[in-house]
Amino acid sequence: MKKFFKGFVYALNGIAYAFRTQVNMRFHAFIGLLVVGAGFYFHITSTEWAIIAIAIGLVISAELFNTALESLTDLTTQEIHPLAKTAKDCAAAAVLICAILAVILGGIIFIPYLVQLF
Repeated sequence: MKKFFKGFVYALNGIAYAFRTQVNMRFHAFIGLLVVGAGFYFHITSTEWAIIAIAIGLVISAELFNTALESLTDLTTQEIHPLAKTAKDCAAAAVLICAILAVILGGIIFIPYLVQLF
């Protein structure tokens, strides 16, 4: 059981490291908080909350995977290598795709509320 709870500590350490060292992680978390605030303001439905939660979780998870891959790549080689660049670029692209998807989903959910507001 002790090992089980240590796993949570390791995970929280990873999240803390990403927040401390990655500007994009802080940006995505800030935007996520704004979106949650907008959800409360507009009283979005349960289904919309589920979509928003999945989108935010996907972007944050992708950013954590990107951070892990970048750290592992840096550990493996300190020199500029085409394969290291490819690995980092592909991980960053995955985050970008997740973020674009989140923006599209957010637009689908919030644009009708914004139109109704104005």
